[in-house]
Amino acid sequence: MKFCAIHTLAMPSILQSSLGLLRSRLSRRIVAWVFFSILVIEGIIFVPSYHRRRREKLRGLEELSAEVLFTVKANAMVESDTSDILNNIDLFLQPDSVIRGVAVYAPDGRLIAQVGLLPEVAFAALAEGEIVRRISRDRRHYDVAWPGRSGMNEYAIMVRHDATRVNQEMRQYVLAIAGLVIIISLFVTFVTIIVLERILIMPILRLRDDLCKAGELVSQDGEPNFYTRSLKRNDELGEVSKAFLEMFERVHQEITTRKQAEAALTEEREKTERLLLNILPQSIAEQLKAETGAIASRFDEVTILFADIVDFTTLSVSVSPNELVCLLNEIFSAFDCIAERLGLEKIKTIGDAYMVVGGLPNPRPDHAEAILEMAVEMQQAIAHLRRSDGNPFHLRIGINTGPVVAGVIGIKKFSYDLWGDAVNIASRMESQGVIDRIQVSEMTYTRLKDRYDFEDRGRVAVKGRGMMHTYLYRNRAPM
Repeated sequence: MKFCAIHTLAMPSILQSSLGLLRSRLSRRIVAWVFFSILVIEGIIFVPSYHRRRREKLRGLEELSAEVLFTVKANAMVESDTSDILNNIDLFLQPDSVIRGVAVYAPDGRLIAQVGLLPEVAFAALAEGEIVRRISRDRRHYDVAWPGRSGMNEYAIMVRHDATRVNQEMRQYVLAIAGLVIIISLFVTFVTIIVLERILIMPILRLRDDLCKAGELVSQDGEPNFYTRSLKRNDELGEVSKAFLEMFERVHQEITTRKQAEAALTEEREKTERLLLNILPQSIAEQLKAETGAIASRFDEVTILFADIVDFTTLSVSVSPNELVCLLNEIFSAFDCIAERLGLEKIKTIGDAYMVVGGLPNPRPDHAEAILEMAVEMQQAIAHLRRSDGNPFHLRIGINTGPVVAGVIGIKKFSYDLWGDAVNIASRMESQGVIDRIQVSEMTYTRLKDRYDFEDRGRVAVKGRGMMHTYLYRNRAPM
């Protein structure tokens, strides 16, 4: 009973799985070909079998005709009168008899006796001396003709049989065989579906799923869990699965290698980009990457700052080169942070001198204010640092405002630099400035006098320019 219950539950599941499998286009095509192939094969076998069985049924009718033939032959041997022959034949023509007519022909073709329906076989058809068998046009009668040389004093005898019962039996036979063929075809088709599902369709569908999954996982790290890995087959499908796994591993390895190469290339490109941006402003770096040759632009008004560490030359003699470089790096790194925060462009360092500009490469209206703020913060930053002997550092700062030309020239060790008289004046403001003070030119003072408090230093002799009016920054102007 338990086995029957399990079997009852399993059958709907198998049917549902099989019917669901028919949604597969490949399954429908294979199953259709199997089904119709079985029908064709059964048809090829059935047609000869049908005709052979029909012939057997019709030959059974001939066995009854043999009695008529024997009677006629016996009467002919005793030379009975024709009327006696007909009377004896008429005994066979009963309502339930399959014999529906008999005709006797003389050797010269004369119809000498007829009872019942006349057969449709012509006497001329007996010329070759062979028994002739014919089905009537309406297929309801079966005619058999025996030639005269078969005995009976050369009489030719033709018998018409009723083939209705044979037709009925053959129709029943056709229906029975057709039903059997359909049952066999359906059974074989169902078995084919089950076999296809187990050994072909489901593995193909899972291989399809693995292919879809491979497209998503081929560029990801880790080992994908493919169904195909568990498929151990030695047939063509197994070879396809093996080829798929090998292809995936090869493509995955190539993509992984390429990703690693791209990551390394990206990292190197970022390093190069950072290095380039440490040398050049971003807009100039982009322009330099896009074109070759000298790059130069004129700026009608910028503000330049020069700062110099006082008595640094004397300090360099008393400390080691490594300590000296580390000390400069600490000071200038602090200045770099201030410049970056205020949006100013560091140009270069020359020994212990520091040069920065405001208003380029991207022009800004407050370039003078930003440069002065940087000068103030530079003084504050260096005040927290001490020399190796414990003494404080001192700065001399000079600022000037005016037009410049800025750009990159040369093909090796290039740098972003400034040219113009405004640069020279800014340098003179620093070199002829006052220790721990910020000296500005009259051009810079004109732009900042409303916001900051300055001390008028008067006219100062500037190398190459003669006497110039300069000012010393004192404090921010009260609001």
